[in-house]
Amino acid sequence: MSKLSNIDLKNRVAAWWGKAKSNRLFRLGLFGAVVVLITDQLFKYWIVQVARLPALGKIEISGIFDFSYVENYGASFGMLAGGMLSRILLSLVSTGVAVGLIIWLGQLRRPVAVTGVSFIIGGALGNLYDRVAYGYVVDFLDFSGLMFPWVFNVADMAINVGVAFLILDAWQTRDKPTEASSGENTK
Repeated sequence: MSKLSNIDLKNRVAAWWGKAKSNRLFRLGLFGAVVVLITDQLFKYWIVQVARLPALGKIEISGIFDFSYVENYGASFGMLAGGMLSRILLSLVSTGVAVGLIIWLGQLRRPVAVTGVSFIIGGALGNLYDRVAYGYVVDFLDFSGLMFPWVFNVADMAINVGVAFLILDAWQTRDKPTEASSGENTK
């Protein structure tokens, strides 16, 4: 990079940070992401350390729901499972998604979209922590009694709920002009 482009990057980051830190929804969104991350990790700790699910394998709760211990070496529902290369690739993708969403979060002014993005960030970071710390993601929520064949975790739920919030936001704002096209100043 040339010196000019380094200065330009620093100016862009400073401008983004100035807007983001003054955005109340940005702070709430980050707080929400941290709550999701902590909730995910507390549930996983309880499942592994307190309930000792790895040793038990499965705890039957009802005809439709059980706790089943799964070490997920892939992405959602075990896709892209593999060795170290897969682990590194999935970790980089998770990090990139989280960073990109944090940047977007700093610009958002719509509470429903902020909620969705914060859930996705928290879920992505919860699974990223597992992948980096253990080499796999701990999954334990099993609804196979409802013919749902995948075992998942709180972070996965948060990501899916976050996507639902973003769909709701898109539906609610579908006929409204964007901030850029309406000429609104978002400072």
